[in-house]
Amino acid sequence: MLRQITDNKAMLVGCILIFIFTATAIFSAWLSPFDPFAQNIRFRLKPPGETYWLGTDGYGRDILSRIIWGARISLTVGVVAVSIGATLGILVGLVSGFFGGSVDNLLMRIIDVLLVLPTVLLALVIVAMLGPGIFNLMVAVGISNAPRFARVIRAEVLAVKKMVFVDAASALGASYMRLMSRHILPNTLASILVLSTLRVAQAITTEASLSFLGLGVAPPTPTWGSMISDGRIYLRTSPWVAIVPGVMIMLIVMAFNLFGDGLRDLLDPKLRGSKANLAR
Repeated sequence: MLRQITDNKAMLVGCILIFIFTATAIFSAWLSPFDPFAQNIRFRLKPPGETYWLGTDGYGRDILSRIIWGARISLTVGVVAVSIGATLGILVGLVSGFFGGSVDNLLMRIIDVLLVLPTVLLALVIVAMLGPGIFNLMVAVGISNAPRFARVIRAEVLAVKKMVFVDAASALGASYMRLMSRHILPNTLASILVLSTLRVAQAITTEASLSFLGLGVAPPTPTWGSMISDGRIYLRTSPWVAIVPGVMIMLIVMAFNLFGDGLRDLLDPKLRGSKANLAR
């Protein structure tokens, strides 16, 4: 598998970027050159230079330090929110696809209603109901991602439950719970892994959007979305204040998308086969 990852240049780039962002988030307390909360009005809006590599914001805070600390928020929200969304979506999709009939119709109509709303708008409604804060933000982003997981898992379950080994286990007296947990769910893990990777990127952009609107983590905790919001008024005079966090969001979203696309190619035998034939 390691050789297949190295052969896929796009996936390798995604892995490297994810590793860099993850290491930055874990060791942010040691990597930050300055206190990300410390204000120094005398040095406000300093351009990138020798002392402040990425410049300072309107309160004289070091942008590099705030970028490093913001990576922790973005990755935490992205991973935890997708875990919440995946758990809810897997449960709904598994039950819906396995039992079918009226259960499937009821659950899928609810999912259809949720899918009508854009992810950001649905998360915005949930945050407005729960209130701001990092925990509520993760719950809101997680719930907004659940319908996508439910749809994908339901489709996988409908295909897997028709296979011979499921019929054999059912004929041997396996219970519904055993059929779902031991025979059907493990055969959907590839799709779950790929979708989870891609949805982390979406969750990060959703968190940034909500933070930009002031509904994310409360200030002065640095988040990339709130940094863009703070810097938009300086776009003409000090563009680096908003551009730097915007570039960080672009890079981390690109990293997870590249990794997710490569993971899909790696886990899908049809794609592997087609690429092998093209290589010949």
